[in-house]
Amino acid sequence: MKQNPPSPQAVLLKVQGMAAPYGLMEMGGLHSPPDAPAQTHVLIGTAPDFWQRFVASPEYIDGAPDALDRWSLRVIPLIAKAAGAIDVAYPFGGPPYAPFIAWAKASGQAFDSPTGMLVHNRAGLMISYRGALIFEGRLTLPAPSAHSPCDQCTDRPCIPACPIGALSDTHFYDVPACKAHIRSPQGSACMTHGCATRLACPVSQSFNRPTEQTAFHMRAFKGNS
Repeated sequence: MKQNPPSPQAVLLKVQGMAAPYGLMEMGGLHSPPDAPAQTHVLIGTAPDFWQRFVASPEYIDGAPDALDRWSLRVIPLIAKAAGAIDVAYPFGGPPYAPFIAWAKASGQAFDSPTGMLVHNRAGLMISYRGALIFEGRLTLPAPSAHSPCDQCTDRPCIPACPIGALSDTHFYDVPACKAHIRSPQGSACMTHGCATRLACPVSQSFNRPTEQTAFHMRAFKGNS
């Protein structure tokens, strides 16, 4: 007897159920190109309750470098196995790097914001992808969203929020200027409270990421070259 294909929500709901105990959530799915082996990628990122779970992990407690990446390398395969995925991919560990930005846009849940950063329809500018589960076959997925959350945002508070204009709708992200600022005394607020541009996004505000988590990411960003 021929089985009916999974409902559009079935795969993502299963992944969500496996990811939630770790403070993670599914953040959209996409299919491989027609000329590639038939696969479905489901993106995994941090949920609002992630931080309280992560800080209790051995990777965070041991104080060794790359705690979040090490945690992801341990946890994502557990979720993949429980959900029936055949492989995993990570946004770190390169080069080469997996094309997470392209995957995010192809999922129909993430879009270019006016400042150039990705905006997610549930996480806003607080996107933190930790991995992708790879399933065999082109599984049925919900239809992608036709509109970015920015389309309904008339005030665009993200545009003027950056204190030095490193993120703007008139130029590409000025990474050197941003890093110079957060390494200066004038950038202490960005370091302790988080990127002002990300925080200004109304969707980001509703996502309710803890300040401690945002500061953790800022320290990691500051420590890069």
